[in-house]
Amino acid sequence: MGKEGGKTVSIRQRREKEIRVAFFGVALASIATLGLIVLFLFMEGIPIFKEVSVHDFLFGKYWYPTDDPPDFGIFPLIAASISVTAVASIISIPLGVLTALYLAEAASYRVREWVKPVVELLAAIPSVVIGFFGMVVFAPFLQEILDIPTGLNLFNASLMLAFMSIPTICSISEDAIFSVPIELKEASLALGATHWETIWRVIIPASISGISTAIILGMSRAIGETMVVLMVAGGATLIPASLFDPVRPMPASIAAEMAEAPFRGDHYHALFATGIILFLFTLLFNLVADYVSNKYRQVGAATL
Repeated sequence: MGKEGGKTVSIRQRREKEIRVAFFGVALASIATLGLIVLFLFMEGIPIFKEVSVHDFLFGKYWYPTDDPPDFGIFPLIAASISVTAVASIISIPLGVLTALYLAEAASYRVREWVKPVVELLAAIPSVVIGFFGMVVFAPFLQEILDIPTGLNLFNASLMLAFMSIPTICSISEDAIFSVPIELKEASLALGATHWETIWRVIIPASISGISTAIILGMSRAIGETMVVLMVAGGATLIPASLFDPVRPMPASIAAEMAEAPFRGDHYHALFATGIILFLFTLLFNLVADYVSNKYRQVGAATL
């Protein structure tokens, strides 16, 4: 029995080692794939800076890559991406977080069982469908109600992106709120606090790490979305002066022009350089999400 027991332990340890090696291999493959993508992106994008300086590329106000001589200023594209993301965030953050609070703290079990799957199902709607709705239904509505030249504009794109971001913000925020220990809520209520005071002073501080991460991930999705802004933003490479100006964010410009750019030409390299800037924005959002998550997790724990 002793030998058989030792043999069983040895087999189990060998299998565990094989599983660890397999998981490590999968993780390493993912990291290597991401590294190769980033390497390719930089290799194809950096050559444009032989033709135009980094300052002129980032802050130039004109994007006419097919002119002679061409203009490769992406500041209007950057301004459009930031504007669309900011307006979408203003719409989606309150709706997403408040919906999560309602589902977690106010809704009955029956309502929650119906509403939560519907909210999560919204995340499964293809972006092309949302873009088609914004182009065919909402754009004519805006144009008629507000008497503006076109309904394909910054506001339309922001609203569609907010519609896409709300499920992400709501779902992750609700999970964070549900993860708050029930003992904290019961202790607050036992001390005489109202339900609202408990939510504001106990539940939100305890879950602020997850809520902040949800918000930043929702913004990351908004700034990187391609199909919606390609269909409903208007496609004008102009610095927006109002909510109802047509714009062209960075992802839309890359998607619209890559097929027309001569292979390994200046236009081709400029689009890849635009992708580098978009990648850096997304990376920045993820780094901020990680920092905020760790910071507020510690602050929340210290407060509680």
